[in-house]
Amino acid sequence: MIIGLIIALAAGLLLLGFEMFLVLGVPSLLTKFMFFGTVPDVIVVQRLVGGVNHSTLLAIPFFIFAAETMASGQIALRLTALIKSMFGHRTGGMGHTTIGACMAFGSVSGSAPATVAALGRIMHPELMRAGYREKFSLGLIVSSAETALLIPPSITLIIYGWLTGTSIIGLFAGGLVVGIVLGLAFALLVMWESVRTGAGKGARPPKGEAVAALKAALWALGLPIIILGGIYTGFFTPTEAAAVAVIYAILIEFVIYRDLSWRDLLKIAERSAVTNAVIFILLAVGSLLSYFITRAQVPAEIITFLAYIDAGPVMFLLIVNLALLIAGMFIDPNSALLILVPALAPVAATFGIDPVHFGLIVCLNICIGMITPPFGLDIFVASSTLGKPVLTVIQGVWPFLAVNLVVLVLITYVPDVSMFLPNLILR
Repeated sequence: MIIGLIIALAAGLLLLGFEMFLVLGVPSLLTKFMFFGTVPDVIVVQRLVGGVNHSTLLAIPFFIFAAETMASGQIALRLTALIKSMFGHRTGGMGHTTIGACMAFGSVSGSAPATVAALGRIMHPELMRAGYREKFSLGLIVSSAETALLIPPSITLIIYGWLTGTSIIGLFAGGLVVGIVLGLAFALLVMWESVRTGAGKGARPPKGEAVAALKAALWALGLPIIILGGIYTGFFTPTEAAAVAVIYAILIEFVIYRDLSWRDLLKIAERSAVTNAVIFILLAVGSLLSYFITRAQVPAEIITFLAYIDAGPVMFLLIVNLALLIAGMFIDPNSALLILVPALAPVAATFGIDPVHFGLIVCLNICIGMITPPFGLDIFVASSTLGKPVLTVIQGVWPFLAVNLVVLVLITYVPDVSMFLPNLILR
């Protein structure tokens, strides 16, 4: 009854156009007053404050600040130029360049919308010059940006790890594998499109351009190497890696490249502060919602229901995928995590599903939701950034959604694909 009330209230507020913090917060407060009146009001305040008072979450503002700095400066441009010089003149080269650039930028930003905004303006004209259809080009840019939510430092994986107490390093290792698998799957679709239409080749670069592009991008390449190498070798924690990313990005953009002025730093800080405020307000009210979901014994009710219908792990994961895919159509990724993970993660544990594996399944579903009509966030970011109709972007993502679903089935039901690296690191 309680979970039904929460879902009904949240859906109603969402349809009426309320902000997401109210969509999450109002049902939480009404649940408190209607069913848990004996809970002291001070507990509500403690849950709101405690929801963001966690050292793991410190990585989020650092990575967001680093992403804003790189999107405003030269790092994204130089990484893209390097990948283009290596692959742009080959069959499917510009498509592969787009995928590689999004993966490279995602490896230092952790944000899919930031990747769309930063690289969309760069890659869309290049793809059109290479002969790709506009719809395919838009779908490729939007979909490739998904990998930023999988390849470390993924903000989505950090939030999942905070919600469930799962190893961030394990999640990052698995996310790297899943991101690469997804990128390779997109590359196959690009090859098919290139062979079918004859598109995909850029102009052959002048002799020595690849070496020049490598030299120009050396400082930019140092950022993912330092972040990922430092985390996986245990030299520093993900939170420390985020702080290092900020310092390194500032040094590169402001001191070495000198593409940005110190006045620009204030604008970057302002944009980062707004983004962080939105995320942390959602985390606070989501923590309160999670508290009442747990207090209402919703996970126990789900376990009882699954036992009643004799559902095993296979059926449970199918239900989880369907629930997350539907949720992703209508709400942003952080809200979907905060609403569903507290109820579903304990149930996954009862089926013996590894929390890292379950987190990767959840995160991939969140990625798919970012590009799923009618309200996939990255669709609107691409439309706004590139000045293209939303319907045109939506028409371009359908082939990539099909590829996503194939990869989702693979990751869900063949755990060894995504878990071999986490098992190797955490052994």
